[in-house]
Formats: sequence, C-alpha cells, structure tokens
Amino acid sequence: MSTIIDFEAPFDGMVLKADHYVGSDSNRILYLHGAGASTRHGHHMLRAALQQRGLGSVCFDAIGHGETGGSLAHSSVASRTRQAQAVLKARELPEPLVVFGSSMGAYNAIRLTQQHKVDALVLIVPGVYTPAAYEVPFGPEFSAVIRRERSWSDSDAWDILSRFEGRLLVIHAEHDAVIPLEISERLVAAATRAESRQLHIVRGAEHNRLWALLADTPADFDAAVEMVVAVVNGGRQ
Repeated sequence: MSTIIDFEAPFDGMVLKADHYVGSDSNRILYLHGAGASTRHGHHMLRAALQQRGLGSVCFDAIGHGETGGSLAHSSVASRTRQAQAVLKARELPEPLVVFGSSMGAYNAIRLTQQHKVDALVLIVPGVYTPAAYEVPFGPEFSAVIRRERSWSDSDAWDILSRFEGRLLVIHAEHDAVIPLEISERLVAAATRAESRQLHIVRGAEHNRLWALLADTPADFDAAVEMVVAVVNGGRQ
C-alpha cells in the first residue's frame, strides 16, 4: 500500500502545503514544480512510479499555486528557492539530496546545489533565468525581464553546473514551444565535472505533455522511469 503524508511548512508568514510520497528504500528526493498553473499534484504520475520502485519524494505547492495559494506577487524565483529550503527543513530530508526540477523548478534545483549536498539532478523541460530576474517579484516587471530576446543566455545556471559533481539527467520535450533545445544542451555541456551527464529527448512530447504522452505507451513510460531511477541510484536500478 502506498503511503502519502500531507504536511505543512511555515514560510514568511505563510504555510506551504506539501506532501511526502513515502518510499520503502529511499526518501531523499525533493521535487519542484514549474510556473503557470503548475501544482504538486500535476507530478503524481512520475512520483507514484518512483514510489512503486521504492523511491520516496517530497513536493510542495509554491506560493501562488495549488493548495498553498496566496499571491504570485508575493513570490519570486529566489523566494521559490527559499521556500524549497523551508520544506527541506520541515521534513528533514537526508543529504545528499536528489533534486527534481520541472520547468522553472529546474532553475531552483540548480540553485539548491549551492547550499546543499546534492548527488543527482533530474531537470525536466528545464527553464533557466538571467540573474537580473532572480529577486524580481512575479508580475509585469518580471515578465518584462524574461521576455527580452534570449534573456536566459547570461544565466548563472551554466557556471553553477560547471561545479556540480553529481549525476545529471536533462529530459527535453521534442516539440517544446517554451524551452529551446539549446538550453537543455547547454545545461548538459556545462556540467563538465559531473559524475555522469545525459540529455534525453522525448520524441513527440510538448512542454506540458511529456509523461502523459509516454504513458500512452507503457513500455516507453517504464523505460523512461527506469532511466530516472538509475540516475537517482547511481546506476543501480
């Protein structure tokens, strides 16, 4: 029987709503969702598949999302990194961590490697940002910064990943209209000191339809999950 524990983490006068898919073998995965209408529940499919394989994960609704609610204007990309740290503290996840980041969450995942021991990163349809946007509250000013042509090109993500020594898996959607393939390729290329690094392109997938597409063909879904499991476990499936 799969166990899911709901919990809360205090943060800056608010309460972050979170849950823990309890794993039988390991419980050190922090999973970060993306922007827009994203919530932790939107990642149930992959998290449940990992849980079935013994790998537990913690995920939370960032401020302005899902059950946490609140105004996006009271948050920022930097705040989301700090929110993740509050959740880590509340649940006392053991290090070294494994951090999953989807879309915007991928950049937060990369940032977390600066403050925490992380031995595996799984970045799914990853977005990265210029440092100029990091502390800017979500809203018109933030949008103006990131909508500049190739605003992401001077991201500090490349430099941060150049010091990462764990295992890196970047999963890209072939028909992603949000994230250029160049970003995923540069993330992998930057990780020159990584124990391992891999770019996997899901054929036919779109930014918001990757795991659901794979699930249409169970063998493809299982193969992708096992690839993720191997990265989490250091090559041991």
